Amino acid sequence: MKDATEKAGKNAAATVNSVKKNVKRSVAKAQSGKIVDEPEISGESEKKEEASENKVRQDPHIFSDLDSYLFGQATHYDLYKKMGAHTARLNGENGTWFTLWAPNAAAVYVIGEFNSWDENANPMKKIEDQGIWEIFIPGAAVGQLYKYLIISKNNQKLYKADPYGNWAELRPGTASRIADLGYRWGDAAWIRNRQNLVPETAALSIYEVHPGSWMKHPYSEENPEGFYTYREFAKRIVEYVKDMGYTHVELMGIAEHPLDQSWGYQVTGYYAPTSRYGAPADFKYLVDYLHRNKIGVILDWVPAHFPKNAEGLANFDGDAVYEHADPRQGEHPDWGTKIFNYGRPEVKNFLLANALYWVEEFHVDGLRVDAVASMLYLDYGRKDGEWIANKYGDNKNLEAIEFFKHLNTLVPGRNPGVMMIAEESTAWPKVTGKVEDGGLGFTYKWNMGWMHDFLEYMKLDPYFRKFNHNKMTFAMTYAFSERYILVLSHDEVVHLKCSMINKMPGQEDEKFQNLKVGYTFMFGHPGKKLLFMGQDFGQYREWSEERELDWFLLEDKKNEHLQAYVRDLLNMYRKYPALYANDKGYEGFEWMNADDCDRSIFSFVRWSPTKRNNLLFVINFTPVERADYMCGVPKAGNYTLILDSKCEKYGGDHKVPLKYKAEEGECDGQKLHIAYELPAYGAAVFKFN
Repeated sequence: MKDATEKAGKNAAATVNSVKKNVKRSVAKAQSGKIVDEPEISGESEKKEEASENKVRQDPHIFSDLDSYLFGQATHYDLYKKMGAHTARLNGENGTWFTLWAPNAAAVYVIGEFNSWDENANPMKKIEDQGIWEIFIPGAAVGQLYKYLIISKNNQKLYKADPYGNWAELRPGTASRIADLGYRWGDAAWIRNRQNLVPETAALSIYEVHPGSWMKHPYSEENPEGFYTYREFAKRIVEYVKDMGYTHVELMGIAEHPLDQSWGYQVTGYYAPTSRYGAPADFKYLVDYLHRNKIGVILDWVPAHFPKNAEGLANFDGDAVYEHADPRQGEHPDWGTKIFNYGRPEVKNFLLANALYWVEEFHVDGLRVDAVASMLYLDYGRKDGEWIANKYGDNKNLEAIEFFKHLNTLVPGRNPGVMMIAEESTAWPKVTGKVEDGGLGFTYKWNMGWMHDFLEYMKLDPYFRKFNHNKMTFAMTYAFSERYILVLSHDEVVHLKCSMINKMPGQEDEKFQNLKVGYTFMFGHPGKKLLFMGQDFGQYREWSEERELDWFLLEDKKNEHLQAYVRDLLNMYRKYPALYANDKGYEGFEWMNADDCDRSIFSFVRWSPTKRNNLLFVINFTPVERADYMCGVPKAGNYTLILDSKCEKYGGDHKVPLKYKAEEGECDGQKLHIAYELPAYGAAVFKFN
C-alpha cells in the first residue's frame, strides 16, 4: 500500500502548480532608524479603488458565475471582497451589499440597525444552487450592526454573525458591524524589502504579546478594563521592542473571539480584528506603525477548530456547513469545539482566503498556525472507536495534508517573504519540507521537543543536572531535520506551570543566575527565537489575561539586570550572522565539549558563513566556580570576551571586553585552548576570526 501522505501530495500537485503561476511580487529594503512618526491614514479607500469597486457593484448580481466556479474549486482567493458586507452605490443610492453562503437554508434575512431589526424587512435572494444569498440594502452604512436571520429546512430560526464580517460588536454583543477597510498605508519600503527576504537565513527573534494584558490604563468608568487601543498600543510596543532588539512581534487574540479566557484560540470572527481595541483601520495603523519602525508582525491563526457559540459557524444554517456532520470527524472531544471540514471546497476556500486576507489586506508578515497536530491526525485526542480511518486505513488526515500544501504554496507564493509557522508537537516528517518533495511547506516549525527538554533540565537542582546532561544535547541530533524556532511561549507560564523565573531552582539570586545562563544557551543554540512577554525581565507571577504585566518589578535591580542581559543577548543575536544565517546545518554549529556532564558545562562554536566573527559559547550550569577552566578552541589567535553574565551591568563584578590568546595544548579534542576563570553560573561568549 502506498503511503497516504504521498497520495495527498499527488492530489495537491495540480493545485501547487496553479498557485505557483499566480505569484504576486511585492518589493525592496527597509531603512534603519529611530521611531517613526505616525503614518498618514485615511478613513476612506483610494478614489481609484472606490470607483472601480462601485463600477463592479452596479450589477446587483455581484457574485458571478466565475465567482461560483472558483468558490467551488477552493481557488477564489479574493473571496472576502465578495462575501460579507460591502458598502456601495446602486441606482443613485448609497447602501451595502450583503452576500452569504448558506447552502441548506430555506430563507435568509438581513436584520440590523438600518431596518430596526425588523425580521421581514430585507429578505435575501438565493442566486444559484451553490447556496449563495445576496441583497443590496439602501441606507445601510458603515458602523451599523447587523446579523443574518437564517430559516433552516426544519423552520428553525438561527441568528448568525457574518462569517466574512470585517468588524464585530464588542463582546458580550454578538452582531457584526459594517466596516470600511480603506486605509492609506505608509509601509511600502517594508513590503518591498520583504520580497527579498530569505526567512531561513534572516535574524528572527519574536516577542510574543497579548495586547490586552501587556499594559493597561488605570481603572476608569470610561475604560473599566483598561485596554489600550490599537493606536495607543502601537506607540508603546514599538518603544519597547526597539529598545530590547526583537525583530518581530507575534500577536495573540487578534481575530474576534467571545471569551477573553480563550486568549483568542476559539474564534467567531475569522475576518474581523477584535473590537476590544478599536476598528479595522486602527489595527491596520498598528501593523503600519510597526512596519515603519522596522518591526515585523506575526499573527496567531486558528484553522484547527471553532467554538459552538450560537452566533458562530457551528450548525450554521441548521446543518453542518463548516464542520463535518459526523462528530467522530467534526468535534474535538477534549476541547468541546468543532473541526473544519477540509475536504469541502467552500470551507477550504473560507480558510485559504482568510489567510490571504490577513497578509494582503492587513500586511502581516507571517501566520503562526495553531494546533497543527490536531489537524494532521484523525485520532488526535480520541480513543479507539471514536475516530474514522482514512481510505487507506490509517490515521492521517489526507484532506488536512492537502490543505496545508495548498496553503503554504499559496500564501508565500503570492507574497514572497511571508512566513508560515507550524505549532506542531509530534514527529510528523517534513513539516518544513518542500511540497514537491512530500513536505507540508511551512517556513518554520516550533521546536516543542527542545522546549520540553530545556525546561525539564532548567528546573532541576544543579546537583542532579549531571545525570540529565543529555536533555540539553539531544536536540542537536535532530536540529536540522526541520527549520525550527526555539520557543518559550505563553503556554509554558500559565496553569500552575510557573513563570520562567519561578521555574528556576534555588534562592532568588540563584534563580536569576540560572535564567541568564539558560537564556544564553537558548540564544546560542541553532534555531530562531521566541520569548513570551514578561519573561525577559523576570515576571514572578504566572501570566493572566486579566491583568497587565508587573512592570513595577523593573524598579528592582535584579529584574533590571535580567532585562539588560536579555537586551544584550537580542542585540548580539542580530549583530552576528553566526547566530542566525547558518541555522540549517552542522557547518554552522560545532561542539567543543558536549560531554562534560560531571561539571554540567557546555561549550560550542557558532560559525559565521564568512568564517569571520565566529562565536564561542561556554556555559556553566552549576554554582561551582572553575577558576582553572580550560576550553578547547578550533583556531589560533585572539578570543575576545563580548558577553559575560557576571558583568557589572548585570549585577556582577566582571569587565568586558577582554582578550584571551589561544595556547597550544590538547583540550576537548582540540590542539589549542584558552584558559578562562569560569564563574559559578557563568555564561561567556567569545568572538574570534
